[in-house]
Amino acid sequence: VQLVESGGGLVQPGGSLRLSCAASGFTFSFYVMSWFRQTPGKERGLVAAIDSDGGSTNYADSVKGRFTISRDNSKNTVYLQMNSLKLEDTAVYYCNARGTRGNYWGQGTQVTVSS
Repeated sequence: VQLVESGGGLVQPGGSLRLSCAASGFTFSFYVMSWFRQTPGKERGLVAAIDSDGGSTNYADSVKGRFTISRDNSKNTVYLQMNSLKLEDTAVYYCNARGTRGNYWGQGTQVTVSS
């Protein structure tokens, strides 16, 4: 099983980034996919989640209206479009796959919002 995140980097406040998470080794379309984030000294927290067919999503209050999660089951990939980024969005972002047969994590990608 592999979850490989990409798309992180340094961006100015108000800017945008798109994270991608490419999955392999399991039946992607059976799994709920989520993005979490973590800063030093804090617990990893849910940013956004999308159900197996993409019909339902939910977001942390802090990102509602700014971030959009989506998935392409034909490409085994989940995305996180992040707009209007704020300083407090700086974190390591992790991709998560959750299903009846397992709970998997990616290695994380750093997002830094700084002027």
